[in-house]
Amino acid sequence: MSDEQNPKKITRAFVLAAGLGKRMRPITATLPKPLVEVAGKALIDHALDRAAAGGIETAVVNVHWLADLMEGHLTHRTGAPEIVVSDERDALLETGGGVKRAIDRFGHEPFVVFNSDSFWLEGPRPNLGRLIEAWDPDTTDILLLVAPTATSLGYDGAGDFYMDADGRLSWRGEREVAPFIYAGVAILKPELFADTPEGPFSLTLLFDRAIRRNRLKGLRLDGQWLHVGTPEAIQAAEARVRDSARIV
Repeated sequence: MSDEQNPKKITRAFVLAAGLGKRMRPITATLPKPLVEVAGKALIDHALDRAAAGGIETAVVNVHWLADLMEGHLTHRTGAPEIVVSDERDALLETGGGVKRAIDRFGHEPFVVFNSDSFWLEGPRPNLGRLIEAWDPDTTDILLLVAPTATSLGYDGAGDFYMDADGRLSWRGEREVAPFIYAGVAILKPELFADTPEGPFSLTLLFDRAIRRNRLKGLRLDGQWLHVGTPEAIQAAEARVRDSARIV
């Protein structure tokens, strides 16, 4: 089957890299969070390298906080994916608004959204490839990569979702604990942004709408998700990476 005939081929991505990284201060007072290094590589390069390995040919990256540093770093990358910068210097648009500003870049084709700080240890098969293979536009509007809260390193929250046997997701209720957390990678349809606010809004708006239609699904991460939200968490993540390398 040719690439043109393969409905599973997704070649474009949006990488969310404009946030302020407040929980990572004081590091992020002078360095954008996506440029913080974990295991010898900037977080955004971990994301972009995994995108390239998964067949992503073009990645739109939004910039806001310390945007000149971000653009300078991206300029020096070589190889896939091709980088297109979405400039949000004028206003921080949150996750949904940031994607919407660049939505014309994706035409009518589904695309991947990465949180630039999504970081995990892979299982036997790369998770982005698994996510793209699992994508079914006939039954799904949004497909999320989700990680088990019980095995995620550095995460002490209550989780985000319940998942049924068919992969359908639902939010946890108040005062409840859910077994899965959003791992920061998703596949979305561009038409979902047609009836959304102008300016800042969160992607959770689209998650909510998809849940009401029973069309938000999840794929369980194969491997281990590493939460890198604070300076202390970076050290724990790097220790886990070293331990994993010794095991291999």
